Amino acid sequence: MLASASPRRVDLLAQIGVTPTLIKAANIDETPRAREVPSALAKRLAEAKAQSVAAQEKQSLVLAADTVVAVGRRILPKTETADAARQCLALMSGRGHRVHSGVCLIDGEQQWLRCVTSRVQMKRLAREEIEAYLGSGEWQGKAGGYAIQGRAAGFISQIIGSYSNIVGLPLFETANLLQAAGYRAALND
Repeated sequence: MLASASPRRVDLLAQIGVTPTLIKAANIDETPRAREVPSALAKRLAEAKAQSVAAQEKQSLVLAADTVVAVGRRILPKTETADAARQCLALMSGRGHRVHSGVCLIDGEQQWLRCVTSRVQMKRLAREEIEAYLGSGEWQGKAGGYAIQGRAAGFISQIIGSYSNIVGLPLFETANLLQAAGYRAALND
C-alpha cells in the first residue's frame, strides 16, 4: 500500500516493477518544527504518513515518502501560488539546493526509515524564463516550485545523487527497503 496521493510516486514505483494494491493519502500536519533541519523534516513526515496509514491498515505493507527542497537550512514550500513558485525559483537561480526524501516502510511491527539527499545546481534564470515556467503550471504543488521531470530539466546544470529522489521517490533505496521486508518486485522475477 502506498501512503501517498502523488501520481509521480506511483509512476516511479512502476519503473521498479511495483504496483501498489491500494493508495491512501495520509492526512497529517506537514508544518516544519522550530529549528527543524530539512532532512529531519523529510524523515519525520514520511514516518508520520506511514504510521497514520498503517494504524488504519494493520495487515498491509505500507510505504510512505516525503520530499523536502531546501537552500541551506531554509525549507522551501510546496508551492500553491505563482508568487510562491516565483520566490523559490528566484532563490535557487544560479545556486545549489538539496532535495531530501524520507522513505518509511512499515510491515506490522517492523519499520524501516531512510533519508536520501541529492544536490542540484540550477542555472541563473532570467526573469523571462521564470515567467515562462510559471505559465506552464508545472510548479503547482511541487516542493521548491519546480518539477525536474518536466520543463525545469532545462534549468538544471548538475545533479549529485539520485534523480528519482528529486522527482519524489529514491528508487534504489525504496527497492532495498522493500526487499528487506520480503517484497519481491516484478523487476526481480
